[in-house]
Amino acid sequence: MKLLILGATGGTGRQLVQQALDAGHEVTALTRDSAHPFRTHERLRVMSGSVTDDPLGLDRAMQGQGAVTSALGRGRSFKSTNLIQRSVPPILAAMKTHGIRRLIFTSAIGVGETIYEVPLFPRIFSRTLLRNIYADKAAGEAHIRRSDLEWTLVQPAQLTDGPLTRSYRTGERFALPGMPAISRADVAHFILSQLDDATYVHKVALIAY
Repeated sequence: MKLLILGATGGTGRQLVQQALDAGHEVTALTRDSAHPFRTHERLRVMSGSVTDDPLGLDRAMQGQGAVTSALGRGRSFKSTNLIQRSVPPILAAMKTHGIRRLIFTSAIGVGETIYEVPLFPRIFSRTLLRNIYADKAAGEAHIRRSDLEWTLVQPAQLTDGPLTRSYRTGERFALPGMPAISRADVAHFILSQLDDATYVHKVALIAY
């Protein structure tokens, strides 16, 4: 598949790029950082541009794609700068322009109604230190839900740099004791598995060990 990866230089994004290439996909990575970490590959096209501030760059990146995945985020920052709220509208508009239907968008466990699935301590954390980040993600999710795309919202537990295990739990709801976690490698593995799987179309998918 021809796949556009947004947020490709972040931890999950880098995993998406590498695993997508390993799986045989043709990958376009849109990044605002010209000093990107990717090695040359015959099926990888790295394009400079910003989702929020470069509509022409985003439009060029969308051309000919079969699906779009997003790992956009603020990393370890507690300030959202409204990144997701500012990113979602241009992404949806560009997808509509180019007739791209499939969108798999990475959010975070506990955003929206899934807050009730989260154990007490991480729930408190999301409502205090991460309050601004979660509000931004919730607003972005709401916008995606209103679209007519074939969207899936992926809500991972606390992200780690652990290895790819291919052994994790997914579902719209399931028990999450303690401090649930998931490696970025396994999140990327799940996202790519959904490119041609309709199980979670128009749904939220939690993912954790």
